Amino acid sequence: MNRVKQLLFAILMAFIVIQFMQPARNQSGQAVQSDILTTYSIPDNVYTLFKNACFDCHSNNTNYPWYSNIQPMGWLLAQDIENGKAKLNFNDLGSLSSRRRVSKLQEIENMIKDGTMPLPAYKLMHKNARLTKEQQDLLIRWIEETKDSAMLKRSSKQIQ
Repeated sequence: MNRVKQLLFAILMAFIVIQFMQPARNQSGQAVQSDILTTYSIPDNVYTLFKNACFDCHSNNTNYPWYSNIQPMGWLLAQDIENGKAKLNFNDLGSLSSRRRVSKLQEIENMIKDGTMPLPAYKLMHKNARLTKEQQDLLIRWIEETKDSAMLKRSSKQIQ
């Protein structure tokens, strides 16, 4: 029994110690020239859907839930955010070539259609990220219109 108490005490102490090892926060608070808002004209309702369903992992400004302060959850969230931003960062979208932006928009559309984004675990904890069929259709329509517009601009530049 004494060994069990020692083990539990050691686990408790380790848990307390790791609470002081907080990961860096993903919160720049700065507007950037390459942001999706400066690159494309986005209606407020579409922007709100992106913000609620995507921006926590795919922008430079994460809205952290309470449990992010408890380790190891904070570390797991930091890793998810880092991975998400590596694949797509809405704040850096404008810095990509027009062809690459269209490709990213196509990827977003495909992931909305097949239900892989937002991630199921994220939707579990964030009810605003649970997009209805109508909300998904709205995002997809905006993406398709934006891609078409970008393709027209690119082809008209090539003709000139």
